[in-house]
This record gives sequence, structure tokens and C-alpha cells, in this order.
Amino acid sequence: MAPRLAFTEANALRIAAVERAFASSGKSLAKPGRVLVGEGRLMKLCRRSPQPKMFFLFNDIIVYGSIVVHRLWYKNQHIIPLEDIVIEDLADSLEMENQWLLRTPKKSFYMSAASEQEKQAWICRIMECREQQLISSRKEPTTSFAATWIPDRASRICMRCADKFTVTQRRHHCRQCGFVVCNSCSKCRIVIPAMSAKPVRVCTLCFNTLLCEKAKEEAGKRSSDGFDLEMPVYEASSDEDSDEREEDDMMPIRWVKSQNIYHPKNTCFAYLE
Repeated sequence: MAPRLAFTEANALRIAAVERAFASSGKSLAKPGRVLVGEGRLMKLCRRSPQPKMFFLFNDIIVYGSIVVHRLWYKNQHIIPLEDIVIEDLADSLEMENQWLLRTPKKSFYMSAASEQEKQAWICRIMECREQQLISSRKEPTTSFAATWIPDRASRICMRCADKFTVTQRRHHCRQCGFVVCNSCSKCRIVIPAMSAKPVRVCTLCFNTLLCEKAKEEAGKRSSDGFDLEMPVYEASSDEDSDEREEDDMMPIRWVKSQNIYHPKNTCFAYLE
């Protein structure tokens, strides 16, 4: 009983430390039965380049955020239920090592570890916790996943109309297919229920496809449920959707390796050992 009590107290302290690191910008993570399994710094492929993120694996969720001061202060907290996750193990190549794809209904992205051993440790622990969570929650595994965004630098032209990107012709992403597109090709907004309750940017092709799917659904049943559609509207480009640098084309397989970013070997899965 004493060792179990000591573990429970130590686990509560570790979770409280994670909460403090995210400060007021994060959500409460303490929950009966929740256990912090491990943590570590990994590379996440963002829209412009790979960025170091701090990941925390719990027995029922994954939490990650941007690093302000390592082990002391994080921001932009994201929480992903384990039952919503599917992992695709990707083989190494000359250009990219220790990578895998994490897919969820709201967002899918590539990740990279410092070594093959660290990569396999993360994959194995995530899958073990996911299987246990599915059994305990009695939920069905998720089958619909968000498209993986193609990074800005992977294309110098719109992937729909082939217009060249410039300082004024900025890059955007279709939330349905993940393509890099110009503003003219992505003026449409539509609600994708698995992704957001608000209309999100999609390219014209995906918008028309989703409209057809909506029409087929309504033809089979008279219901107000389904996709909440909006007519195409104009939206000013934000800094997040811009890239003012002219860069060479890059194949997706080169994204992580092309960035010479240090990977610290600091993954810790010792909590349950």
C-alpha cells in the first residue's frame, strides 16, 4: 500500500508541475485515474519548418506545447484524446530519419525523434496507452482523420491554379486536403464537424466536393443535421498564412532533415518502470 500511495503522490506532483509550466494559458490536467506516463522534446513539422515541442504522454491523452523555457514554461497547449490517435511508422531515408505520422480528426502532423530507439519508445508507449484507453472507455476507434498540411516551402506555386506565390500572393492551406493554395483558390468556408464548429478555409475543389456530399446526404434524409455550409467569402490574409521568402522547391521527405535543429535525448518514460 505504501509504494502505491507514494506513486500516487509523486504522479500528482508531476501533473501539477506540468500544469504550472503552462500557467494560466493551459487547462487543468489533474483527473482521478490519470497518470503521467512520460515526457520529452520532439520535433513537430509545422507549416514553415520543423519546430521543437514538449510532449507529455498520459494514460488517456497527449499534451504538447511550444517551449518558452525548457522544463519551466510552455505555451499553446494542445490536448489530444488517445482514442482519436492513429500512428503511421515511416521508414528512414537519406533525407529524413526517425519520423512518424500522428493522425487525429482535427489535425495530423509529422513528428521526429532524436534516435530510432527514442522513436520506437514513443510509438510503443502511445499505442499501448491507446489500446488500454479504448478497452476501458469502450469507445470505437476513430476512422476519420484530418489531412496533413503540406509545408509552405514545399511549393512555390498554388497547387490548384499554379500561380506563383509572392509577397502579395500569399500561401494558404485547405483544411480538407492540406494543399498549399492561393487566396483566389481558397475563398470558400465550410464547417467540417470533426475539425471545427466554425467554418474553415477550403479550396474550391474540396468545397464543391463537400457540397455534393451534403446534397447526397440530404437526398437520403430530410434532416437539419450535417454540414453547416456558408457561401464563399473573402478573408484577409493573416501573418500565419503568409510566407514572404522565396525558397527552392522541396520534396516533403526532406522537410525535417533539411533543418539542422538539435535533438536533445531527454525523453523520459521512467515513471511507470
